[in-house]
Amino acid sequence: MNIIDLLKRDEGKTLEFKRDLSARQGLLRTLVAFANTAGGTLLVGVEDRTRHVRGVNAPLDLEERLANLISDGISPRLVPELEIVPWRRTHILAVQVHPSSVRPHYVTKEGLDGGVYVRVGSTNRKADQELVDELRRYGRGEVYDEQPMPELGSEAIDFRVASECFAPSRELRRTDLETLRLVTRYQGRKVPTVGGIILFGKERERHYPDAWIQAGRFRGTDKSRITDRLEIRSIPLRAVEEAIGFVQKHALHGAEIGAVRRIERWNLPPVAVREAVINAVVHADYAQRGAPIRVSVFDDRLEVENPGLLPFGLTIDDIERGISKLRNRVIGRTFHTLGFMEQWGSGIQRMRAACHDLGLAPPRLEEIGTRFRVTLFTERVGAPSLDPTDQAILDVLDDGEGRLTSEIAREIERTSRTTRTRLARLIERGLVREIGSGPQDPKRKYYRAE
Repeated sequence: MNIIDLLKRDEGKTLEFKRDLSARQGLLRTLVAFANTAGGTLLVGVEDRTRHVRGVNAPLDLEERLANLISDGISPRLVPELEIVPWRRTHILAVQVHPSSVRPHYVTKEGLDGGVYVRVGSTNRKADQELVDELRRYGRGEVYDEQPMPELGSEAIDFRVASECFAPSRELRRTDLETLRLVTRYQGRKVPTVGGIILFGKERERHYPDAWIQAGRFRGTDKSRITDRLEIRSIPLRAVEEAIGFVQKHALHGAEIGAVRRIERWNLPPVAVREAVINAVVHADYAQRGAPIRVSVFDDRLEVENPGLLPFGLTIDDIERGISKLRNRVIGRTFHTLGFMEQWGSGIQRMRAACHDLGLAPPRLEEIGTRFRVTLFTERVGAPSLDPTDQAILDVLDDGEGRLTSEIAREIERTSRTTRTRLARLIERGLVREIGSGPQDPKRKYYRAE
C-alpha cells in the first residue's frame, strides 16, 4: 500500500481519512458504503480536511479494537484487510475494503431497513428501497431489465413497432424476442421482461411513466431562464434520435458571416453528443421513480443526466479506462444489435477522443445524488487534432464551394472508398457537413464546417 500516493489524493468514492475511532457510527457507515459500492481504503490517524498525519497510539491495541468493532457492528459479516503502516515516528492504521459479493451490508444497530449505505463521491448516502433491491439483484448476478413481468402476456410487446425498428438492418422474427430477452419464460408461459416493456411495450408509459427524456435549452450558464423545452416520450430507440435532434437545433451549430461566405461553426462533436445520450438511455436505472433522463443545453456546455449511480464495483476512473458493466442487459443488447452501440465500454472513450480531436476539454463525469451526469463543454482549449490526410480534405473544402466524393478523392490522391471513410469520420467530429438527399445520393456534396 503506497501511503504517500493516498495522502496526495482528496477524499472520494474509494478513500476516506479518520483522525481516530471516536466517531464509530460514521466509521461503520463508511466501511458499509465501501463494501456495497466499489470498495475503498480508510486511513485512521489522518485528519480529513488537512490530510495532516497525526498517527495513532498503541496501534496493535487499536487494530484489535477496530476488528471487534467491525465484526460486531456490520452485517452480514465484513472481513476487511487491516494493516499497520509505519509513518515517520508514528503509525497509520489502514483498512482496505473490497467490493462485497454478499451485498447489501448494513450497520447492525440501524438494521437492514435503515442501515444500508452506498458511497456517492466523498459521502455516505443511506440507500432507499430501490437501491437496496438493486444491491440484492447485483449480489444474485441479476439485472433489473431482465426481470419477468408475470402479470402481462407476451402480446404486451408491440411486435409491429419492434419490427419497424429492426427493418433497416434485418427482419425481426418472433423467436428473436426471446433471444434478445424481450420476453422470457415464466412458469411455463412467455411473459415480457422489464426491458421488453420499456423498449417496445404497448402500454410502456403506464408501467414506466418515468422512462422518458426531458430536454431543455437554457439561456446563460444556469437554469434560471429556459428558452425551449421538449418532453420526449417516444420508445427509447426513437427518443435517442429526437434528443440528439434537440441538441443539434440548439447547440451544435451557429453561424458566422465572413467577408466572402457564411461559415458554419460547430460547437460539439456529434459523435460525443450521440454517445452521451445513448449512454444515458442504456445505463439509466429505470427502477427509480420520478426521475426521467435529462438533456440540458447551456451557452457553454451540454449536460446529459440519467437516474442511477454507476453499477456497483465501478468508479469513474474505471469507466474512463474503458471498463464497463452493463446495468440493463436487454436494452444494451438491443441497442448493440441495431448498431446504436459499437461495443460495450467504448462510449466514454469515444466521447473523450472526439472532444480531444476537436480541441475541446474532456467530458466531465460525475455522480450527483443518485444520478450520473456527463458534461460536454463547448469552449475550445486547443486546436483540432488532424492528420495530414484529414487536413488535406479540409483544405480542399476551404473555398466553400462544396465537392463530390470523387472530386475530393482526386485532389488528395486517395481512393473514393478511403475518402468516404475519412469524410464520415470528419462529419462525426463536426468538421465537415454533407448536403444531399441521403447517404446513397451520388450527387451529395461535402462542405467544411468550422
